[in-house]
Amino acid sequence: MLTRAKGYINFLLENSLFLIVGTFVGLVWANVNHASYERVAHQLHFVVNDIGMVFFFAIAAKEVFESILPGGALSSPRKAGMPLLATIGGMVGPAAIFIGGSHLVNRADLVHGWAIPCATDIAFSYLVARFAFGSKHPAIPFLLLLAIADDGLGLLVLTFFYHSGQGSMLVFAGLVLSSIVISLLMKRRGVTNFWPYVTVCGGISWLGFYYGGIHPALALVPVIFSMPHETSDLGIFAEEKEDLSDTLNKFERWWETPVEIILGLFGFVNGGVVIGSAGIGTWLVVAGLLLGKPIGILGFSLAGKLFGFNLPNGMRWADVFVLGCAAAVGFTVSLFISTVAFPPGKDLDMMKIGALASFAAVIITFIFGKLLRVERVRG
Repeated sequence: MLTRAKGYINFLLENSLFLIVGTFVGLVWANVNHASYERVAHQLHFVVNDIGMVFFFAIAAKEVFESILPGGALSSPRKAGMPLLATIGGMVGPAAIFIGGSHLVNRADLVHGWAIPCATDIAFSYLVARFAFGSKHPAIPFLLLLAIADDGLGLLVLTFFYHSGQGSMLVFAGLVLSSIVISLLMKRRGVTNFWPYVTVCGGISWLGFYYGGIHPALALVPVIFSMPHETSDLGIFAEEKEDLSDTLNKFERWWETPVEIILGLFGFVNGGVVIGSAGIGTWLVVAGLLLGKPIGILGFSLAGKLFGFNLPNGMRWADVFVLGCAAAVGFTVSLFISTVAFPPGKDLDMMKIGALASFAAVIITFIFGKLLRVERVRG
């Protein structure tokens, strides 16, 4: 019985189902008793969004950082060229549709949310792609590279385009630089336990982000880049990573499970919106994700041919479009950017519903997978 229960928990963790469950509970509660949901969600909001999500973005930053190390998937122009162009297309396409649509319907006030449909939820997109393509199809590592690069660009977008304007950039620079210097000094002194980096350096950096007017959920990103780490990357699928004992990998292994629980709480706190709140903002987000993502990814990938980049062996242009459909699941990061871009109110609720509705990409992926005759490659 205990073994079976443990297996169920591991399945939930590996497939980010805690996030889905948390979102579902919040959605149902908000539509049954909105007042009581708002009271509970409000009490948890700061702890989950401003503190708990620090570790989610830290693990995302770790994946980005490792991918640019020697041997990493994005370590050379030749290896990174096509996925990076696809990533840029997967952000430009949705942003263009969102911004153009906002002006078309005379809602220029919504333009600030342009980054909401630019996000790709790496966990769910990967899960959808595996079902559509099979575990050994070359589209799978291509999608992962795209999603990792998307995370990297997303962190930059959050930092530079969603500054509250109320903090001091001098305080931000001073405290964040101090956290990096302390981290590098600890690294030089041979400190290999990740807790001092998280508590001391992360704490100083968090204060810098908070008082600098930049969302503090990004606070561990600069610290991640200065922790002791391996000098090269073994690759996305390398099982040997489980045996690595450097500080950065130990940090990730320790926080993997807590982060999934944090994501469950994040889904609950942010996913509780009244269904009737859907509006023009909802459709702008949905159009950006479901149309802009696959079109942008395919278009910029085709342009990559002009620069001499090629698709992986065994991958067709039709596969790129279907992969773009899978990448249109924005969910987690789209939901997060919504809460940063808009204050509580009708506009925020519209955007949140759009982020939740991005799961329609699952159905679209399978439809186009059938129409374009995607060949499933299993291990």
